[in-house]
Amino acid sequence: MIDLLLELCLRDMPETCARHLLPGACVEARARAWAAAHPAAVPRGWSCADPATAVAPLAVTEVAPGVFVHRGRDEMPSPENAGDEANIGFVIGRDAVAVIDAGGSRGVAEALYAAIRARTELPIGWVILTHMHPDHVIGAALFREAGAKVVGHARLPDALLNRSETYSEALVRQIGPLAALGGDIVLPDETVADRREIDLGGRVLLLEAHPTAHTDNDLTVLDTDTGTWWMGDLVFQHHAPSVDGSALGWIALLDALAARPAARIVPGHGAPSLPWPEGAAATRDYLAGLVGETRAALARGESLTEAAPRIGQDLRGDWVLFDEFNTRNATAVYRELEWE
Repeated sequence: MIDLLLELCLRDMPETCARHLLPGACVEARARAWAAAHPAAVPRGWSCADPATAVAPLAVTEVAPGVFVHRGRDEMPSPENAGDEANIGFVIGRDAVAVIDAGGSRGVAEALYAAIRARTELPIGWVILTHMHPDHVIGAALFREAGAKVVGHARLPDALLNRSETYSEALVRQIGPLAALGGDIVLPDETVADRREIDLGGRVLLLEAHPTAHTDNDLTVLDTDTGTWWMGDLVFQHHAPSVDGSALGWIALLDALAARPAARIVPGHGAPSLPWPEGAAATRDYLAGLVGETRAALARGESLTEAAPRIGQDLRGDWVLFDEFNTRNATAVYRELEWE
C-alpha cells in the first residue's frame, strides 16, 4: 500500500519541519488541500511511500489473536513523548480493521497506522473512541482520512465541542507546535446511546455506552471472539486515575461490570492487558478511598480549601503522577458529595 508523505514546516518557524503521513491516494492535489486546511504550516515537498517503512511503527503487543495494544507512557504530555500517554490499538477481522482510541497527537496516530499496515492491508473501517480525553482522541482525524468512520458515545459530540478549543491550545503548549500540527478535533460520524455491534468479518465488537463514571461519555468495546474487553479509562494501572465525571457512578459501574465475564481487559493506562475483574481492583480501591475520606472531611465541617490538599494522600501507593492528579480528584469528589 502506498500513501502520501508530506514534508511541512511551520510558517512562523520555517526551519522547523517534519514529515506527515496522509493515508490515501498519493497525488499532489491532496497534499495541497491538506496544507491549505492547516495554514500554520508551509509544504516543502511530497512523495509516495509505504507507510509501514516511511514511519516507525508504534510498538504493539498481541494480547489475543488479532488484538493489538500499544502501551502508552505513564507521563504527562510533553515534546519528548508527543502525547503518547494512553493505551491504544486495533482489532483485525476477516474484512476490516477497527482502531480503538487514536492517541494524543497526529504523530502517534501515524505510528499506529504504520503498525496496522505492517500487519494487514485490510481497510480501516472504524475508529472507536472510548471517551473525550485528548490522549485518546486527537489522532482520530488521521484515521478518518484513511476512510474510517469515527464512533463514540452519544454524549461525545457535545463533550468535544465544549472542549475543542481548550484541547487544541493545550496540545500546542504541552507538546509544541510542530508535534501538535494536524491534531484536529473531529466529531463522531456515528454515536452509541446504548449498545451496538460492529462486524469486522467473522469478528463482532460489542460497543456499550455507560452512565457517568470516569466521564459522562465512557464507551467500552468487547471483542466477542476473544473475550478481550477494552475498558478505556474506566480502569487505570500505575498511572493515577483522573475523575472527570462521578466517583460514585464510576464505583457503581465497576461493581456492575464485575459480574460479567471476560478473558482479559485492556485498561486505558497501564499494562496492555489485565485479568478481569481483578485488574480493576486498584482503581476501585482508590476511588472508594477518596469517597470515604471526603465524607469524613465533610462530616468534620472542612471547607474545600482545607480538605482537598489532604484527601487521598494516604492512597499514594504505587500510583505514578499521583501529585499531578490527586488534588484535582479530591476537589471533584468533594464537589460531588458536598450536597449528598
